[in-house]
Amino acid sequence: MNLPNPVTQSERRWVLKLALVLVVFTLLPYLLAYAYQGESWRFTGFLIAVEDGNSYIAKMLGGTYGAWLFRTPYTTIAQRGIFLYPIYLLLGKLASPPGVHEQLVALFHLFRILAALLMTLATYDFIACFVRSVNIRRFATLLALLGGGLGWVLTVQGHSEWLGSLPLEYYSPETFGFLSLFGLPHLALARALLLWGLAILLHAVFDPRAGWVQPGLRIGLLWLLCGLSQPMTGMLALTLAGWYVLTLGVWYKLAPAPVNWVNWQRLFKLVILAGVFSIPLAGYNLYTMLSDPFLQAWTVQNWLPSPHPVHYLLAYGLVIPYAWVGWKALRQSIPEWAVFTITWILILPILAYLPFNLQRRLVEGGWVLLVVLAALGLEKILAKPPLHASPGRRLWVQLPLFLAFPSTVILFAGAVLTAIQQKQPIFQPVDEVILFNRLATEALPGQVMLADYPTGNALPAWAPLRVVIGHGPETIGLAELRPQVTRFYEAGTNDMERQALLQNQTVDYVFWGPHEQALGGIHAWDPSLAGYLAPWMTEGKYAVYRVLNPVTASEVSP
Repeated sequence: MNLPNPVTQSERRWVLKLALVLVVFTLLPYLLAYAYQGESWRFTGFLIAVEDGNSYIAKMLGGTYGAWLFRTPYTTIAQRGIFLYPIYLLLGKLASPPGVHEQLVALFHLFRILAALLMTLATYDFIACFVRSVNIRRFATLLALLGGGLGWVLTVQGHSEWLGSLPLEYYSPETFGFLSLFGLPHLALARALLLWGLAILLHAVFDPRAGWVQPGLRIGLLWLLCGLSQPMTGMLALTLAGWYVLTLGVWYKLAPAPVNWVNWQRLFKLVILAGVFSIPLAGYNLYTMLSDPFLQAWTVQNWLPSPHPVHYLLAYGLVIPYAWVGWKALRQSIPEWAVFTITWILILPILAYLPFNLQRRLVEGGWVLLVVLAALGLEKILAKPPLHASPGRRLWVQLPLFLAFPSTVILFAGAVLTAIQQKQPIFQPVDEVILFNRLATEALPGQVMLADYPTGNALPAWAPLRVVIGHGPETIGLAELRPQVTRFYEAGTNDMERQALLQNQTVDYVFWGPHEQALGGIHAWDPSLAGYLAPWMTEGKYAVYRVLNPVTASEVSP
């Protein structure tokens, strides 16, 4: 077989330099935000998906306070704890008072930097499995990491909500790559481990000397770590490997020429061995999803649907013509790998629209595959004599693919503009942060705070308290609870209704800040007049009230 050349040391040095450049590139807007935080505002540490960012810090904070199993602070329902987000819990154990929040944000970004380095290396290695030309390998790596679709055209034309959805480049890290590099390290790490495992599997097709035990163990370990980082990606890896081996067996069966069934049996055993490592974790995740009441409710609310199919066509359409040429070339040179690529491509739309609430997660890595095939197509086209001898013509052939980069430019520019504007939720008022820090030291871990949604989202990132509402998927019953919280702060609500909410949600404290005051309108409710609340701490415009137990209320000093 005409296999591509391995990665050389000079290529490896180039990839490391690229990774370092990407790290600096993605770090600059965050440093800019810290420079702009000023005396009145504190930067949260996140420029995109701030609500989720706060939830990651809250998970790490749980680890700081001794948790080994995940329990979300964004709901008051009982939880028995599940083995989820172990990386964030472990990172949290590296922090200790004082300045815990700042330490956790720094640890998060160190994790992001490491994941970005690994994702860059793995992406290049996977592309190098297929592509011979070093220049095209490099260009394809840039395309896979920084490229996007044509959704930016909709943005420029003012149609950002076309067909009921933003362009995928701006909210779906699975569809492309930049969002994972910029702010979602567990997804970046999971993609790196997925690609490395697939690269080992593909090389094992033509390396019988390695047997099936060694590569099976390596793949199994990689995909076990992948599942720990992102369970859906770990299960996707096993699905792709199993589906490939079965499809390859069918292709061998239908092949007119004799085939090497011993080699197929070796691959089959290799995948089974890899599954021995990662299937137990997938089985545990499936079991808890079906048996744990909290996880069941969370799963129902964690709705990540794929957009209208036209959005995927807009996302991937730019590279599809090149990918078609590349697949035909691969079919001629390495048919076993062509079977792998077409297997993945054919199940991509099925995975994207499975009747499953996390369907959008299942397209993870598909962009890299299409970029690989597009790079093969580009390599095939440029190898033709008229183009091979003319740099100008080569550029014209490659030029359309540069249209994949404006979406990342827009995202980066948006992050820079966000970094210099002192607004919530990117920034938090200093007085509120001071109050959060006081709560972290004076309240008991696990106590419940009632607050409006924005406050409830930020608070658990600073203090190990639970909130009634604060996160879309993790606040169980958010659709019912949010109107109840709003009514609690309205002036016209009677005290019996307020006390019922406090009792039903086992509330210990009531937060009183600008968000909560705004819920009451012009004639806001005054919590200081409520006989069942006692002032506890204040900071500027912010205050916290303790909920008095009716039995001991008389013991509290006025």
